[in-house]
Amino acid sequence: MAYFAELNKDNKVLRVVAASNQDIITHGGEQSEQAAQFFETVCPLSQNGVKWVQTSYNNNFRKQYAGENFSYDENKNIFIRPQPFASWSLNANSDWQAPVAYPTVTISSDNLPYFISWDENGLRWIANDNQTDEFYWNPASSSWISI
Repeated sequence: MAYFAELNKDNKVLRVVAASNQDIITHGGEQSEQAAQFFETVCPLSQNGVKWVQTSYNNNFRKQYAGENFSYDENKNIFIRPQPFASWSLNANSDWQAPVAYPTVTISSDNLPYFISWDENGLRWIANDNQTDEFYWNPASSSWISI
């Protein structure tokens, strides 16, 4: 199976649709403009769609498999995930990065995993252990502090 992402005028992905591999091979090959144009005859664009761009289910090209609300960067020829939080920014690899590095300690002193999540209001990582204890990550000391 081949897959195409439908883009709007702002290069946001509206939907992803499967296509026949044989149709792609016969009409220009993978990642070709000809295959995308042919696919439009098989699956017309929606009301807000402006073009189809092939995406790779196995992440073999265009960085990663596109999903709804992903962005397509024409200059880099890649799909970028939606921004998870307003405070996060794109790094050099076009991956979203929190303003605070992910904690280096992910296992508690009881040898159990922390359940880690981002706290956008506090701009910090927080975690719960397997009990009811809650912690925040202190990057200066590389340790979890009880809340």
